[in-house]
Formats: sequence, structure tokens, C-alpha cells
Amino acid sequence: MNNIKQQSCAATGLLRSTVLASLIVAVPVYADMSVSSSDIQPGEMMSVVHEFKGFGCQGENLSPQLSWQGAPEKTRSFAVTAYDPDAPTGSGWWHWVLVNIPSDTTDLPRGAGQPDQPPLPAGSQQFRTDYGMNEFGGACPPQGHGVHRYQFTVFALDTERLELPAEASAALVGYYLNAHKLDSVTLEALYER
Repeated sequence: MNNIKQQSCAATGLLRSTVLASLIVAVPVYADMSVSSSDIQPGEMMSVVHEFKGFGCQGENLSPQLSWQGAPEKTRSFAVTAYDPDAPTGSGWWHWVLVNIPSDTTDLPRGAGQPDQPPLPAGSQQFRTDYGMNEFGGACPPQGHGVHRYQFTVFALDTERLELPAEASAALVGYYLNAHKLDSVTLEALYER
């Protein structure tokens, strides 16, 4: 009787191991994406170089340099957004919405979000920010409102192009980004006036 019990336990253990192994093999494994910048550091204050010029702000309005790595193998394009969740609007503030970045791009130079700065990668497209412009708009929290967080997120997407209307809002673009996202990574910097 003990021998039958032992065989039954061994068979159950083998079955569990086989099922577990098949589950592990079935789950795709991606390298973790990372993002870095020579201009901004996680949890640290940004320079006035990245402050908006207008709305009472006097900065240079330059997007920060960004580099990323570790995207999933099936990445067909990238997107970059910049968002302030602390803006006193009830819905935050979109500072940058850039999509259709070719999959072989892993770096954007400082100022890439401005029309008169280094050109964006071929095929890339900027959408309307909450400043009402299709370009990067720097930090400009209300004077005395405290520290705001600025989230620069790089998305790895499963499609080469997001086909969106030219007047698409940041919210609509965000919907499509999340629908096609393979992975994403965020660098959060701070700013205060």
C-alpha cells in the first residue's frame, strides 16, 4: 500500500513539474526597459533650460536628452510622452506627445521636441500638448504651487505607425499607446517655481 502511495505522489509531483514548466515556457520573457538622460535625473530638479517660455515662465523650453534600452524584441516603434500629474487642472498637463519613432532609434538629443532644434527621427510625429502646440512644452508650474513631477515615458510599441488624425488630443494618443504597448519606462524629474 505504501508503495502505491509513493508512486502516486511521485506521479503527481512529476505532473505538477511538467505543468509548471509548460507555463514558464509559454510566458514571453522581455528584458527590462530602462531610460536615462544626461540632462535630468530621477527625483531631482530640472534646470531652467527645460522650463517653458511663456505663461509667465522664462525658460529655454528645450526637451531633455533621453536614451533608452532593453526594449522587447518585437518592438516596431517607440513613443515618448511628458506629463505633469500635479498640474491644478483635474487632469494633469501633457507637455510632450511624440509617436512613430523608428524602432532603431534609442536616443533623442536635447531640444529634439522643438522645430528649430535637431531634427526628430524620420517619420516621427508630434501631437498637441496642453499648451495647444504640436511640439515639446517645458515645465511651468504655477508660482508658489510647490514641487511638480514631470514624467518622461518611453513606450515600446507593437506597430510601426499609429495612424491618428492630425488634431488628435493627448488623451486619444494615450489610448492608442496603451493599446499597442509592449513595455514602457518612466523617468520622473521635478520642477518648482
